[in-house]
Amino acid sequence: MTDLEQFCRYLALERNSSDHTIAAYARDIREFCQLVLEDPEFDDFPSVDRDQARSFIMRLYDNGDSKRSVQRKLSAMRSFFRFLQRNNCVETNPFANLPPIKSDKPLPVVMQLEQIEKLLDAIPRFCEQKIADGTAASPEQAMLSAKRDLAITETIYSGGLRISEAVGLDIKDIDLASGVMQIRGKGKKERLAALGSHAAEALRNYLRARRNCGQTVSRDMPLFVNKSGSRLTARSYQRNLQEYLIFAGLPPDFTPHKLRHSFATHLLDAGSDLRSVQELLGHENLSTTQIYTHVSIQRLRKVYDEAHPHSGKKKS
Repeated sequence: MTDLEQFCRYLALERNSSDHTIAAYARDIREFCQLVLEDPEFDDFPSVDRDQARSFIMRLYDNGDSKRSVQRKLSAMRSFFRFLQRNNCVETNPFANLPPIKSDKPLPVVMQLEQIEKLLDAIPRFCEQKIADGTAASPEQAMLSAKRDLAITETIYSGGLRISEAVGLDIKDIDLASGVMQIRGKGKKERLAALGSHAAEALRNYLRARRNCGQTVSRDMPLFVNKSGSRLTARSYQRNLQEYLIFAGLPPDFTPHKLRHSFATHLLDAGSDLRSVQELLGHENLSTTQIYTHVSIQRLRKVYDEAHPHSGKKKS
């Protein structure tokens, strides 16, 4: 077993990392081997030195990687060499104590409440139009897909879910009566998320439609399924979402994650405390949640500038 294979095994068994995280780490390490050592299958890591670590940074910048991307890849390399040190495979970590790279963190893009309402309204209307113009393969299936996509959109916005968390839900994970969901988040960590009345109603309508279409609906089944009854993929929902956005006249680059951003910002705008929002989002560190306070403050400043007579801004 190669050093990289052992590291991936360690991430899975000891760190309980997700498949997505493990694949990303492996990809970053292989990129270092390819760019700097010109061998993607390189496995002589004791020979790697600090100059080669620096060279990796320069190669990444030459390839057009953002500061944030470079930062993430260096983090993967540091973790890998820490693992090798712990196993006495290398004496030093060439990626330790490199000069810090300050990334320019962009503020998250947030959908206005009016835009979210416009999106939700567009989903059933898009389906009705497809049925009316004869482009729907089956009216019943089109209606079921619309109810499903409305339910998943409401659920993401209601609970501030990542798209992977939403499509990963099973029916047993939702409690419509109490308005909560059991979420399996990053690193397989579990948390409770809120299920508002609009989301609960959309889910009831969707599950009722599944039963009416003759589908079996049991606790251990996926909550959101495709036409063959298999778990809906994130890519399928994202593709449908883009169609709804275009139909509604909204920016087509809005993503499911922007619904999550909107959830957090709207809560803070309404006076929720940061710790509660952190817990609802499933963030490990409060600093990750704090970026939403900047968005909230920015919007409050705009309201102030437009409304306050002494703000210094000219009123039209």
